[in-house]
Amino acid sequence: MKYEKIRKIVLNAIEEAVAQGLVKGTSGNIALRDDEDDVIAITPSGISYTGMKPEDIAIVDLDGNWLDGNYKPSSEVPMHTAVMRARPDVRATVHTHAMFATIMAMGENPELRPITPPQCEFTPVGIVPFTMPGSNDVAEKVVEALGDNGRAVLIKNHGMFCCGKDMKAAMAATTYTEEMAVTTFYAKLLGTYEPMPEEGEKAMKALIAADQAV
Repeated sequence: MKYEKIRKIVLNAIEEAVAQGLVKGTSGNIALRDDEDDVIAITPSGISYTGMKPEDIAIVDLDGNWLDGNYKPSSEVPMHTAVMRARPDVRATVHTHAMFATIMAMGENPELRPITPPQCEFTPVGIVPFTMPGSNDVAEKVVEALGDNGRAVLIKNHGMFCCGKDMKAAMAATTYTEEMAVTTFYAKLLGTYEPMPEEGEKAMKALIAADQAV
């Protein structure tokens, strides 16, 4: 089987996302770029992740052309490939419809600030206005919102998109971004919302950056 290693990594990641409740049904998609060839392994479209096999993970090139796999690739291929073309430092991307990240993306002036020190690694979290899923338009807006070194964005009425230097980093961004959304939601509901001070956030980001880049 071609590209078995990256296919297995993507499969393990989607299974982890399902176990964490970040992905439900067939929504959400995960991609990983090969270390040597300009190809990407990505979850297939409309197929249950339960019982999925490595050969079911699709392989596409950087322009999104389907090269291999039992099933056609996710409809969000444009978003994943656009980010990887724009950001050579990004090798893994995760898109989910996680509930709290989706909720916190809405409103007139949405903003997601860190509440605990580990969350600082993934800020600032960009906000993308609603755009039709699977389109080049949403792909372009996600690239713009991520910028040169962003790790996570929220997409209004849709979900979130996270990235990293490898799958571990991309999954960490996804987990902590949803945690940021959950803690923010409940803190605001209880009237106790108090994000970290900006100077503390900057200090934590500098400390984290000293040991880990994207």
